[in-house]
Amino acid sequence: MTVAEALASVEFIVGRDGKPRAAVLDMAAWEVLIDWLEEMEDRAIVRAALPRLRMGPEKAGALRWEDVEAEWSDDEAV
Repeated sequence: MTVAEALASVEFIVGRDGKPRAAVLDMAAWEVLIDWLEEMEDRAIVRAALPRLRMGPEKAGALRWEDVEAEWSDDEAV
């Protein structure tokens, strides 16, 4: 199911006044929309980080794995 199909499958509950009050969608459509939102969030994070990453590891402040491995291994033990 695509995002467009998920959105097209939404059903609306209309109040007595004729105004939409709620939207209902099945779990498959819900999961498609959640996956899409997570993808958009991930893309925004990458887009925001690109200028820094393009500077290269040293200028971007990247840490060497050898320098942090022991610290991260200690964190996993907690």
